Amino acid sequence: MIRITCIGINLDIRKLQRLVIDALEDVKAQDIKIFNTLELSDMFERVVVASGTSNRQTRALASSVVDKVKAAGGDIVSVEGQDTGEWVLVDCNDVIVHIMQPAYRAYYNLEEIWGGKPVRLKSAAVKTKNPSRPRKVKAA
Repeated sequence: MIRITCIGINLDIRKLQRLVIDALEDVKAQDIKIFNTLELSDMFERVVVASGTSNRQTRALASSVVDKVKAAGGDIVSVEGQDTGEWVLVDCNDVIVHIMQPAYRAYYNLEEIWGGKPVRLKSAAVKTKNPSRPRKVKAA
């Protein structure tokens, strides 16, 4: 019998994906898409794909995701690709986050692999002078 012990609290999938999207939006990620992968993989429930415009921004986006998820008590299993910053993967247990520069994103086309079931998020209130204006989050 294999026993797996997780550190931290298992977050509700909706809360976890909202944390990830908020973290990406805080650092101005582009073209954020979320996919439901329950029928495609037993290892995770969501895949998030987002773009950053530079190595520095992709690393900052990954760092923002890690910080927000950890602050909420969630688990970060691993972070890969921070050394180059061209494609950074953040494994948040039930959510896998791919942060890529546009050329890598176009070449690998992860949306084609995981894009069967897009997830639509309810808009969260924007933290500005106009709270009635919804956030822009693209679902594939």
